[in-house]
Amino acid sequence: MAKKDYWLMKCEPAAYSIDDLEKDKTTSWEGVRNYQARNIMRDEMKIGDGVLFYASNADPSGVSGVAKIVKEGYPDDKAWKKGHHYFDAKTDKQNPTWFQVDIGFVETFNDVVSLEELKANPALRDMMVTKRGSRLSVQPVSKQDFEIVVTMGRKK
Repeated sequence: MAKKDYWLMKCEPAAYSIDDLEKDKTTSWEGVRNYQARNIMRDEMKIGDGVLFYASNADPSGVSGVAKIVKEGYPDDKAWKKGHHYFDAKTDKQNPTWFQVDIGFVETFNDVVSLEELKANPALRDMMVTKRGSRLSVQPVSKQDFEIVVTMGRKK
């Protein structure tokens, strides 16, 4: 059995929410324009990996549910569509710069596990999202931290 990894993926609810994912069942996670996040999606995310769906710039910001990787990294075709919001003139189909994954819905929490709650839990002190200045939209999460956050979300 393949090793399962865990991730936190941020999205502003105005752009796409856990409720949208529940309705759609799956979605492509396109438009990431950070090299570190791109590398994670391109090279590390595997089918079945767990995802904490994080609502950023929300009130409150925090984990709103769980998803999973359903399609591994593939070129983000929005990057070479002129006029598209995610267009990048420096990339092309033969040598794509940007990649995306597809995620599938798993569950919605009754209430968001806020960033403040994450920071207040001493067991999550090493979680990247709780660190000052951590703005990466796609980030690794330990299995232990993933399980703690899911437990917190299910208790709400």
